[in-house]
Amino acid sequence: MSVHSAAVSPVVAVPMDFAALVEGVGRAVDLAGVVMIALGALAATVRFGLDARRRPHFHDAYRAYRQGLGRAILLGLEFLVAGDIIRTVAVAPTFAGVGVLALIVLIRTFLSFSLEVELDNRLPWRPGPAPGARPAADGGTPPGERRPGPR
Repeated sequence: MSVHSAAVSPVVAVPMDFAALVEGVGRAVDLAGVVMIALGALAATVRFGLDARRRPHFHDAYRAYRQGLGRAILLGLEFLVAGDIIRTVAVAPTFAGVGVLALIVLIRTFLSFSLEVELDNRLPWRPGPAPGARPAADGGTPPGERRPGPR
């Protein structure tokens, strides 16, 4: 008996179209942004449900909820902008495509800026408390910070 071995053809790599690859990466980054927003909203909502029962003042739990939700939206917006940039600029950008991208980035940047101002309760260029600084227990000025006064 002779043993016949079937001829095995080598695996031939099919070149992937660059535009399709970039489009896929852009969609994956968009999906990551949507997932970040959805999971962040879910986590913030669960945390709010638990905090609303534990905190003595409902307003404190609500404020923490809005901050958690805002942070999730900010993170998701960053991913969505990245996905738009990848898809628009990486493959043969057109004037119209770049114009639409600029408008999308402008709108999302404004949303991000607005959310950041609302979350931090101050403009980004205004100095805030030092990282880890806590307000004084008596409600006075924390150590190392100057009390505002007349100029």
